[in-house]
Amino acid sequence: MQESCQHCGQKIAIVGTTGSGKTTLARKVAQHLQILHIELDALHWEQNWTPAADEVFRERVTQALSGDRWVVDGNYSQVRDIIWSQADTILFLDYNFWLVMGRLLRRTWRRSWQKEELWNGNREDFKLSFFSQDSIILWMLRTHHQNRKKYLLLFQQPKYSHLSVIQFKSPQMTDEWLRNCKH
Repeated sequence: MQESCQHCGQKIAIVGTTGSGKTTLARKVAQHLQILHIELDALHWEQNWTPAADEVFRERVTQALSGDRWVVDGNYSQVRDIIWSQADTILFLDYNFWLVMGRLLRRTWRRSWQKEELWNGNREDFKLSFFSQDSIILWMLRTHHQNRKKYLLLFQQPKYSHLSVIQFKSPQMTDEWLRNCKH
């Protein structure tokens, strides 16, 4: 795995645990490289936090990736084969637990307080976010360490050997890579 590079790729997938900053980085990469940003959450979630049927989600992703240059963010295993088979670069946000937890708490608090619309009319709210079994905070607690192990194993699979994998251990590493990134 690389930690930095000069050429950034033309088809970039960003992965990492919930709250690590995938969408924020994808927006920055899209702006910096002047490429399309595809947010998987926007393609996955229907109104009232209802997930799209897998075949609908897969078709949406296939359509979204039809261009020559894009950056996509998200961790959905049901579309990984579509994305990773076309991608040339994976950016792995492998930040420590406490950094991600702090970011997630701040982001979730802000979204809940401001009633910020996310996708298709969905909004985070205090009860759902902090006091339910479907809490995004609980999700992060359950998946943070598993995701790290899972991605490190996935990157070693021969079917993904075509990918340039760049692992970021800190936001400073990520920012430095983006500053040095060229088309």
